Amino acid sequence: MTFIKRLVYLLDEQFRFPGTNFRFGLDPLMNLFPVVGDMTGFFISAGLLLAMARKGASNKLVVLMSINIFLDAVIGGIPLIGQVFDFYFKANSRNLRLMKEHYIEDKHQGSGKNTLLLAISILIIVLIVMIILLLKIGEWLINLF
Repeated sequence: MTFIKRLVYLLDEQFRFPGTNFRFGLDPLMNLFPVVGDMTGFFISAGLLLAMARKGASNKLVVLMSINIFLDAVIGGIPLIGQVFDFYFKANSRNLRLMKEHYIEDKHQGSGKNTLLLAISILIIVLIVMIILLLKIGEWLINLF
């Protein structure tokens, strides 16, 4: 467990902006390198998830943690927006907090089916909105030139 805590700290909290309490880790720095950084962060997060799942995490907890990793990978992969997002979202820290809640406070028990269905529904809505926005931006650019 201490290995997981140290790795999460390294990825999400290792450094501090001078004069502030804002912390960040290697994850947003790795994501400055397109594709390679995103994939590296994704595989490390997935490995952490597998390690936590082996420690007896419930299905619901695994689903919640997977959603965090998925959001980090998908939104983090968007140029510029993704880099800013990576400094604030900190999926690994969120997953560690979920794991502590699971083991210490006995939260997130049971099946993750309803959570997964809700997440898929939200992702579909977000995808539709993004497609509509991209089409509108495309129209605007065509009319501009």
